[in-house]
Amino acid sequence: MLVVDDQKNVLVTMKRALELEGYRVEGARGVGEALARLREGGIDVAVVDVRLGDGSGMDLLAHVQQEGIDARVIVMSGHDAVETAVEATRRGADDFLDKPVGTERLLVSMRNVLRIKGLEEQARAWTGEGGGRRLVGGSAAMAGLRACVAKAAPTGVSVLVTGERGSGKELVARALHDGSPRAKKPYVKLNCAAVPDDLVESELFGHERGAFTGAVAARRGKFEAADGGTLFLDEVGDMDARMQAKLLRALQEHEIEPVGGAGTRRVDGRVIAATNRDLPAMVEREEFRADLYDRLAVFLIETPPLRARREDVAALVHCAVERAVAEDGLRRRGFTDEALEALAAHDWPGNVRELFNAVARLLILGEGDAVGAEDVALVLAGPRARRAAGAAYVPGRTHQSLMDEFERALLTQAMAAHGGSMEQTARALGLSRTTAFRRADELGVTRRKGAGAGGNNAGGEARPRGDHGEAGDGGGSEDA
Repeated sequence: MLVVDDQKNVLVTMKRALELEGYRVEGARGVGEALARLREGGIDVAVVDVRLGDGSGMDLLAHVQQEGIDARVIVMSGHDAVETAVEATRRGADDFLDKPVGTERLLVSMRNVLRIKGLEEQARAWTGEGGGRRLVGGSAAMAGLRACVAKAAPTGVSVLVTGERGSGKELVARALHDGSPRAKKPYVKLNCAAVPDDLVESELFGHERGAFTGAVAARRGKFEAADGGTLFLDEVGDMDARMQAKLLRALQEHEIEPVGGAGTRRVDGRVIAATNRDLPAMVEREEFRADLYDRLAVFLIETPPLRARREDVAALVHCAVERAVAEDGLRRRGFTDEALEALAAHDWPGNVRELFNAVARLLILGEGDAVGAEDVALVLAGPRARRAAGAAYVPGRTHQSLMDEFERALLTQAMAAHGGSMEQTARALGLSRTTAFRRADELGVTRRKGAGAGGNNAGGEARPRGDHGEAGDGGGSEDA
């Protein structure tokens, strides 16, 4: 810890209180001394007074933000507490303490800030430096992608990320944000394809109360929420012509006008856009504005499809298994060399997202401790393999719907064999109890009344799941 205050008695008191809790504490009397110590590294949290002899604690906070110093900052002040607290929080402080600071309040703040810092460090250990999820793989294609991200991230230029669905475009956008000077500022997402055309303007620019039916309160838009940070526009190729013109103006003028508002507001957000559509072809057909394309594609990054980096499949399978075990409670299974070769040989039209879904199904359906080539054939191969497993190929039916049907039949038969007991069924199939209940509900499998958590959703309708040919590219739920 680093306590920064120009009053010696405050330094001594706070240092003693923190050391009694087991923290290692250093002190600094001004901005210059504190900044020099912070630049050396090794400080987790700095508690900074606003009024210092050689400057302001706000200036020190600004240096921490601008230089990307890996330290949390708690601001304290005994003057204009409310206004100072608002300003400190707006500038990126993690908490605000009103002086004189009580020991219990100080310790609560410290524990909360350290808990958040610890969670973020755990997330970084899982996600790697790419943020969101990892940019996984040692192939030449991934090396080239990382090189492009490294070049573009520190700049403030607009970036257009292109590539097939499921290839990790949002992960690239997040990596660009995390590698930029804006990393500690907001990262805001908008899927342009998921918002009705008549609501996109409100989503982007916000609206005033009464601007339209249902606008019962003023609301700020994504541009304003991303001020100082990054705005990620996914599926930007789906934006209609009217909104393309408004977006172009916002990018040119760095100003927005909320729906129903009487004036403009300045914004400073870096825009990263993504699409799986051919925007140059759309420009030629006059379906997308050429001037907007030029604004968005100052720097262009293309995510490689999985079939162009088959040597990364084994590493991605490992990541998929770890996630399925940690997030879905699936039983951990290994993959034989033959299984990995079979997975690498597949073309994966849905790219990494499709691979991760397939790995989850393999963990559910596989027998024993290792997934073999025959299990991969059952999941990926055509009608012959599915018929051998008791499932019939039906022209016009998607791969996803056929696999859901097979899993539904498997759960139904297993439950019948165990008298309707979901607990026994889960154990027999090597699933966690939570996963068995969830999949039964998702697939509409009737459970014995009273079995499980309250017996809810027994015999309910299965929630729809899109197949790989219909899935969007948003959500950030895949590794690249």
